[in-house]
Amino acid sequence: MATSPQATDARVGTLVDLLGQWAREQPDERAYVFLSDRGGEEAVLTFAELDRRARAFAARLADRARPGDRALLLFPPGLDFIVAFFGCLCARLVAVPMMVPRRKASRDSTQAICADCAARLALTTAALAAARPDVVQRIRDSGIEWVTIDDTSQAMQVEPLQAPGAADIALLQYTSGSTSVPKGVMVSHDNLLQNLEMVRLALGNTRQSTHASWVPLYHDMGLILNVLQSFYLGALGVLTSPVAFLQRPMGWLRAIHAYRAEVASAPNFAFDLCVSRFREEQMIDVDLSCWKVAVNAAEPVRADTIERFIARFASYGFDARAMCPGYGLAEATVGVAFRRRSTGVRTRRVSRTALLHNEVKTPAGDDDVRELVGCGFVTPGQEIAIVDPDSRRRLRADEIGEVWASGPNIALGYWSKPDATEEIFDGRIAGEEQARWLRTGDLGFIDADGELTITGRIKDVIIIRGMNHYPQDIETTVQGSNPALRPHCGAAFAVTPEHGAEQLVVVQEVERTHRHRVAIDDLAGDIREAVINEHEVMIDQIVLINPGTIPKTTSGKIQRNLTRQLWLQGGLDIIR
Repeated sequence: MATSPQATDARVGTLVDLLGQWAREQPDERAYVFLSDRGGEEAVLTFAELDRRARAFAARLADRARPGDRALLLFPPGLDFIVAFFGCLCARLVAVPMMVPRRKASRDSTQAICADCAARLALTTAALAAARPDVVQRIRDSGIEWVTIDDTSQAMQVEPLQAPGAADIALLQYTSGSTSVPKGVMVSHDNLLQNLEMVRLALGNTRQSTHASWVPLYHDMGLILNVLQSFYLGALGVLTSPVAFLQRPMGWLRAIHAYRAEVASAPNFAFDLCVSRFREEQMIDVDLSCWKVAVNAAEPVRADTIERFIARFASYGFDARAMCPGYGLAEATVGVAFRRRSTGVRTRRVSRTALLHNEVKTPAGDDDVRELVGCGFVTPGQEIAIVDPDSRRRLRADEIGEVWASGPNIALGYWSKPDATEEIFDGRIAGEEQARWLRTGDLGFIDADGELTITGRIKDVIIIRGMNHYPQDIETTVQGSNPALRPHCGAAFAVTPEHGAEQLVVVQEVERTHRHRVAIDDLAGDIREAVINEHEVMIDQIVLINPGTIPKTTSGKIQRNLTRQLWLQGGLDIIR
C-alpha cells in the first residue's frame, strides 16, 4: 500500500482517506486556485471545502447510482470538475473524464465512449448544460441521466458513505480520440496512490511543491501528474484553462512566478509555444527561479525545443537543470520514467541512418546525426525492460526494442475488452514467463547507466500537441471531404523535422476520373478544413498521388511506415 509523503495515518489507503486527512490537518489551506483568462483568481477551494463539497455531491450521486456505476465528467475548465471527481470517488462510482464535444464536429468519440462504458450518469455544471443543449440531448438519448453540480460550498453535514477499496476501479482513462474503438484504461484506487508516490519520489516533491498547470483535466497528465499529485502532497494546485494558455502562453509562466510554483508539467509543444509567442512586455518582473521541475512529456521530447526554451528564459531565472523529460502512458496510470530533480537534460547523438533500422550507432558524419533526449530513470517501485517484440527476448543495453513495464501502478486492463487486455497487459518475456508485463507499443533503449530513451512507436497512434490521434480516423475524414478522393487509399502519419514540433502528413490518392480536372489547391483546402473541424489538428503537408500507387499489403492494408519512408525519400507518384 502506498502512503502519502506526510501520511502517518495507517488508515490512508485511497485518495478518499487522504481527502479526510487533509481536511482535518490543514482545513483552511488552499488546495486549488483557478485563474481567469486574464490571470485573476476566479475560484478557490480549501481542503476542508473540497472535502465538504465532494462528500455532499457524493450523497446525491449515491441516490442515483450504485457503487461501480460509471459517471461521465463533462466540465468546462474550472474547479467543479475536481469536486465532481472526488465526489465520484467518495460515492464509489467510476469516474470517466471526457472532453466536452465540439460544436461543429459531425462525429467524435462521445457516443462510442458512452456505449463502451455503459455510463449511468453524466455530470456537468448547470451553466454548461444550459449553454449546450445539443450535448445534453445527445447524452440523454443514450439513456444516461444528467446531474448538475450545485453550489455545495455551504453543504450540510452528510452521512458517511462506505469507503472504496484499494482494488476498486477509480476511473476509466480513455486513451485516444478514436471514434471507432475507444479503450478505457481501468485505473484502480491503489494504482493511483502507487503511481503518485512513485512520482513524488522520482521528482523529489514535497508539501511545498506548488503545481501550476493548464493541461486539460480529461488528460492523464492534467489530472494525475498535476491535479492529483499536488493533492497527494497536500500542496497547492494552480490551474488555468487550456484555451487561455494557447492564446497567451506567457500567462502560464506568470502564474508560475506569482505563486512561486515548483512544478509545472506540459507536453513538448507547450515549451515551443512559449518561445514562439514570447512577448517581452508580458514578462516584466517575472522570476522563474522558483521553477524546479519542468516535466516535458506526453509526446516526443525534442532537444532543440529544450535548447530554445532554456536560451529564451534563462534571463528570467529559469535554471536549465529544472528541465525534466519524462515518459509515461495511461496504461501505467501516468508516470513510468523521469529525469531526477535538478539533474538537467542528457542528450545523445546517434546515427540517423542506423536508427531507421532500430540500431544505436555512432554517426557516420555531421549529416547523419540525430540527437535523442533521455527520458530519465524508471520510477521507484516499478520495472522496465526492452524486449524484442517478435521473439520476446529481453535485450541488452543500447539495443532498441519495445518498452515493457511492470509494477503496482500498471492498470487493471481495458474496460470490457478482455482480448485487448490480454494482448497488452499480459506480456511474457521469454524465459521469464512467470511475470506479467505491460507492452507499451513504444520503441526505445536503456543505456549503460540505466536511462530510458524513446526512439519511436510500433503502434500507429499519431501524437500531436500531446494528444493521440488514430490515423484511420484522420484518413476517413480526409476521404470524406471531397468525392475526388479515393476511399481506403490514403495514409496519415507524423514526421519529426530537424527543427520544430512533430508534424502531420497526409498522403492521399485521387480518383482516376478526377485527376486531370481537379484543382489541387481546392482539394487541399477541403482536406484541411475537414480535419480541423473533426480533429482540431492542422495538417502540415498534403500529398496527392496518382491512383493505385499507395503502398498496401497483399491483403489490402495501408502500409503507413512504407508510405512515410517513400515520402521522405521523394519516392511517391505525386500528381503534378
